[in-house]
Amino acid sequence: MVVVVVIVMVVMVVVMVLVVLVVVKVVVVVVVVLVVVAVVVVMVVVVVVVVEVVVVVVVVVVVVVVVVVVVVVVVGLQSKYFLSCNCILIKSSFFYIWLLMRNFYLNSLK
Repeated sequence: MVVVVVIVMVVMVVVMVLVVLVVVKVVVVVVVVLVVVAVVVVMVVVVVVVVEVVVVVVVVVVVVVVVVVVVVVVVGLQSKYFLSCNCILIKSSFFYIWLLMRNFYLNSLK
């Protein structure tokens, strides 16, 4: 179960970094990547220390919220990208993350 959570977090971080790379400049990318890495490390430690389904679900929800907030802020700052193909990339990334989270949650209920 911990392995699944770590894999999902890594996928979300990679997607977020790709979106940020497409949308903003390198300086902002470095700051966002450092913040995301710090958040993911803390959450992985929490999941490894306390392995319970409730904790895992809470951690996954927090990671999703962090990713969504950061990407929405980044896209909001670059509003001209709402009408370009980058917006499609962001929407498809969120849909893919949502599917991963949904499947993980449904599997954890079994």
